[in-house]
Amino acid sequence: MSMENFVSLEEYQKMSLLRFTTAGSVDDGKSTLIGRMLYDTKSVFQDQYDAIKATSERRGEEGVNLALLTDGLRAEREQGITIDVAYRYFATPKRKFIIADTPGHIQYTRNMVTGASTANLALVLIDARNGIVEQTRRHAFIASLLQIPHLVVCINKMDLVDYKEEAYEKIQEEFMGFAAKLDINDIHFVPVSALKGDNIVNESENMPWYKGTTLLYYLENVHIGSDHNFIDCRMPVQHVIRPYSDDYHDYRGYAGRIAGGIFKKGDKVMVLPSGFTSTIKKIDTFDGELEEAFPPMSVTMLLEDNIDISRGDMIVRENNVPESSQDLEVMICWFHERPLQLNGKYALLHTTKDVRCIIKDIRYKMNINTLHRELDDKEINMNDIARIVIRTTKPLFMDSYRKNRNTGSVLFVDEATNETVGAGMII
Repeated sequence: MSMENFVSLEEYQKMSLLRFTTAGSVDDGKSTLIGRMLYDTKSVFQDQYDAIKATSERRGEEGVNLALLTDGLRAEREQGITIDVAYRYFATPKRKFIIADTPGHIQYTRNMVTGASTANLALVLIDARNGIVEQTRRHAFIASLLQIPHLVVCINKMDLVDYKEEAYEKIQEEFMGFAAKLDINDIHFVPVSALKGDNIVNESENMPWYKGTTLLYYLENVHIGSDHNFIDCRMPVQHVIRPYSDDYHDYRGYAGRIAGGIFKKGDKVMVLPSGFTSTIKKIDTFDGELEEAFPPMSVTMLLEDNIDISRGDMIVRENNVPESSQDLEVMICWFHERPLQLNGKYALLHTTKDVRCIIKDIRYKMNINTLHRELDDKEINMNDIARIVIRTTKPLFMDSYRKNRNTGSVLFVDEATNETVGAGMII
């Protein structure tokens, strides 16, 4: 991201990038809604539109199937479903957007977790005819588990229930009753028809009883500037920059992405794990020097003192340090066909630090249909979510996932195959 987006914290909070994900059951219209949004905001090239129009006509469908804009795999088109996460980018004069279109099937829960892991906002779609179903609850729970700050419930296919207000209000009331059990603070409801374009980009003439905003207007204006942790200063060091050139003879900078807090030139900082302290001499970027840096900026920090710092170390504030421990409790979503092995050893990636870990205990498996804890079932298979205890070879500097999504998340990697087999949230 260029410097013009980061003139100050206030400017960043006004004009920013919104990442959002879709969630909901199969055939609730997630891909169609995204296709409609892209089409109505004129974010589709003519050749793309002509291609999906030709495909729709060849398959004998009425009108143009806008879902084909995101469902690009051959198997997806054959079955009319979403299998893998598809990312799409578009922009309006107010904001830039990255959309993750995620699948609705139970067996693709891991794909939904992947798409939702970096999202500021989740769009949960509900078919107005069917109301809240099992997958709606499952995906709303995952959005809550991943601490996605904002939830928009799109009650879709309103055209199939004659745009009746009673159908909308009934689902809204039922969802709020269910959401009371979840950890979600900001929930917004919009009645839409993705197929017809009602309340997506343009206001619907068919629902005069709805006094709220369109979906795009809400997405453009929802406040996401406070979604990052601007209190606890954290910068995992990714790379030590030593140019070894005549122009930068004594330059030694520590590059990384700010994971939390606001760092300013002249601030007193501490380096972990050594515990040595120093002062920020300079904050550099590709576009020039900055007076302050905050999430999610990538910067190079120069310190007044020569301290031994390498990749995996963390720069923090003296009076605000993260927890340091080798024993962690983690909520894990398992990605692999091979089940999680109790006492199994895995590589663990946390911020910029690579360690190894052993699975010490499986506390319980979460039943995401009922939200009950299954204490006796310790078989963790693909797409299961469970609470486990691990021990790492070196201490990690971490916060709870609830406090900081960057320093509170880990990835499990199979050392033999180098495959990512699980994603975890530190409790």
